[in-house]
Amino acid sequence: MTAVFDNAYEAIIDADSDARWAFGTGFENPLAGVDTSLPPDVDGADLAAYCLMLGDDALIMSHRLQQWCTRLPELEEEVAVANIGLDLLGQARLLLSRAGAARAGADGIDGGRVAEDAPPDGRAWEDHYAFFRDEHEYRNVRLAELENGDFGELTARLLVFSTWRLALLNRLTESTDPVLSAIAAKGVKEVTYHRDYAAQWTVRLGDGTDESHQRMQAGLDAVWPYVDELFVAHPVEERLAAGGAPDSAAVAVDPSTLRTEFDDVLVHVLKASTLRRPDLAATPGIAGRTGRDGVHTEAMGFLLAEMQSVARAHPEGVW
Repeated sequence: MTAVFDNAYEAIIDADSDARWAFGTGFENPLAGVDTSLPPDVDGADLAAYCLMLGDDALIMSHRLQQWCTRLPELEEEVAVANIGLDLLGQARLLLSRAGAARAGADGIDGGRVAEDAPPDGRAWEDHYAFFRDEHEYRNVRLAELENGDFGELTARLLVFSTWRLALLNRLTESTDPVLSAIAAKGVKEVTYHRDYAAQWTVRLGDGTDESHQRMQAGLDAVWPYVDELFVAHPVEERLAAGGAPDSAAVAVDPSTLRTEFDDVLVHVLKASTLRRPDLAATPGIAGRTGRDGVHTEAMGFLLAEMQSVARAHPEGVW
């Protein structure tokens, strides 16, 4: 029987209703029914940390893309960028859920022990990771969190991010964790479109008018100092990638092995778009620590304040 409400707002707080206004508590676990037990000889804490890295990349980049809604030059681009953001949000849900399941297995939650940072009863791991961590607990690369610039910067950032992520997900389809392998296989289909979309706009703007060329080059220059960070392996990535063949993954992928593929793609796109490859120094971290270590730019705190505001104001809310 469908519930009848005196006003639309009652539907938001009705826990027994299927009505939901946004992504959040009350949605089914995206890995429901999937065997998420740890593969043999895989450290659950490392696997959870790795999935957080990839999930945070997708989550934070998705949030930056959604901020473009109503601000893009044409309706067609509104739909395209919104769909790319939704694809990444879907990847984030799967990866953060996988992180929670791996952490649960590592900490023996099923055996009676509960992780110190386990979410309260009734709150999904994915929601907990997205909305109730502090800035230093996020493991995304800094490229994803940078303040939005103009459309040229959006195009450049999406080109760099999707080219790197597609190379990573392609290798990750061979992961010895079947859950991670399946998530990667799904992501490859999505990110292939993301890269194609960004590459087409890069060529269109770069080889267009003097103004569009200048803006596209400026966008590329703005994001380039954060490119090198994408290819620096974190100790977790090194441990999980150990034992794999040079061109394949064990559980994870060593990002340093992706640079040649990334550079080859960029060479072709930049040549077609008459853009120059920036010759800019990498933005340093703090004592060598960057996004994967929980060290972020000033923009990250403002991003999280916006993204987490409703969930933190109403931590037990269902919407």
